[in-house]
Amino acid sequence: MLTNIPIGCGQITWLGVDETSVLADIAAAGYAGAPACPHAQRTPQETLALYASYGLRPAPGYFAADFWKADEEAAILERARRFAAASVELGLGEMYVASRGFDRDVMPSGRTRAAASGHVTAADALSAVDFDRFVATLNRVGQITLAEGVKSCFHNHVGSVIETGDEMERLLAAADPDVVFLGPDTGHLAWAGVDVLDFFRRHAARIKTVHVKDIDEAVRQKGVAQGWDYRTFSDHGIWAEVGHGVMDFPAIFQILDEVGFDGWIIVETDVTQLASPLESAQVSRAYLRSLGL
Repeated sequence: MLTNIPIGCGQITWLGVDETSVLADIAAAGYAGAPACPHAQRTPQETLALYASYGLRPAPGYFAADFWKADEEAAILERARRFAAASVELGLGEMYVASRGFDRDVMPSGRTRAAASGHVTAADALSAVDFDRFVATLNRVGQITLAEGVKSCFHNHVGSVIETGDEMERLLAAADPDVVFLGPDTGHLAWAGVDVLDFFRRHAARIKTVHVKDIDEAVRQKGVAQGWDYRTFSDHGIWAEVGHGVMDFPAIFQILDEVGFDGWIIVETDVTQLASPLESAQVSRAYLRSLGL
């Protein structure tokens, strides 16, 4: 089983809570760190000092962009370079790279990807031209960040333009494996209907960091049948604490162990049904400890 792996906790559960309180809770729950991104109001050194004051380390941050939009390419590439350079100063060698989507763009189906969440059709997908542009820009991002010393790890997300198993497989087959790595999200894979264990078995060597999430399968099935949008799934409790949903985490971690995985594992429960984000973080951490992590 995996040993000496840093376990971080994402801040997303603490919606609207000030950063210092969030970091204090994450530290109190027993995590080694939390994701960190370039910050407009402080330097990387100041971020390191802030995290250290709570006994935490920065974990890989999250970079999202509309990779398929030609008019945004130059800005995306420059943002990626700056993000990678700051990540290096934070002591990080990986960053999560994800597509946007959600309610920002209407797809050929006439729906946004937020509306299509969990029940995507071919008409909700990017056109062939946009997909090719997506891959080309993603490869450029990967080259730029790797030159700075940081691996771009593609991150799947329900409600974005790369959600389904087919979309992920197309992307991974087309993207250059020497510059585009993987930072998968277990919960978003499961919500999209992907066989998570099969996905990890086939792509384990490319995985450099992981978001671990869990989901309520009964909620997923009901929402798919009724055609819910992203918010409705969330409001009905799609997210569960790690180890309290459908995921077979012991099998996932065994797969990662077999390929020598040594990156960050980051816990996230986007919306908790428990009394507080702190309680949610504690429950997930206790489960991982029961597995020896």
